[in-house]
Amino acid sequence: MHQMVFQRFEEICRRRQAGGRVLEVGAVPSTDSLLNLKALEQSALKIGVNLAGPAKSGDFLILPLNANSMCCFRDNTFDTVLCNAMLEHDPFFWRSLAELYRVAKPGGLVVIGVPGFHLHGAWDHLSWSHRLPWIGKTLEKLSASARTLRYHAAPGDYYRFSLQAVHEVFMKDMTDVESHLIMSPPRIIAAGNKRNA
Repeated sequence: MHQMVFQRFEEICRRRQAGGRVLEVGAVPSTDSLLNLKALEQSALKIGVNLAGPAKSGDFLILPLNANSMCCFRDNTFDTVLCNAMLEHDPFFWRSLAELYRVAKPGGLVVIGVPGFHLHGAWDHLSWSHRLPWIGKTLEKLSASARTLRYHAAPGDYYRFSLQAVHEVFMKDMTDVESHLIMSPPRIIAAGNKRNA
């Protein structure tokens, strides 16, 4: 995980007082796990899920579960639910999203990180190209493209997301939503609280 992504999750979790019972979907048994955030050190319980589990790392356990169906967890179980760099590898990511929200407690914090793409201004720094007609056509084509994170199979790599998708789909029924577009190629990190029933 890139240090800037880890730091943004840390800042969000610290500011929004994450903790209690914490679930990380897509957890890995290494220092890259979000369960290692300093903001979560005093959490009552830390559990990860990953298809590659089981594993134990530090003070948390990773269970071998498919995030599309986490039926071993009851509704409204976790105070904090984290997920980063996993949904693009999930061919049925909408099922995992539904499960993330199902297991979060009302008022619970959900923080999601996904690779994004950036359309507007992606090639603005090439505005001088009108002076070099021989590359004008190529740059015109580039201006219609989007910067995005490279393909990285784990085992598959299916999606890239827009800020609009994150707001209107991922955070649709959440309150106190915030989103951050960081790095280049872009990553989107969004946080919100599950609505109270």
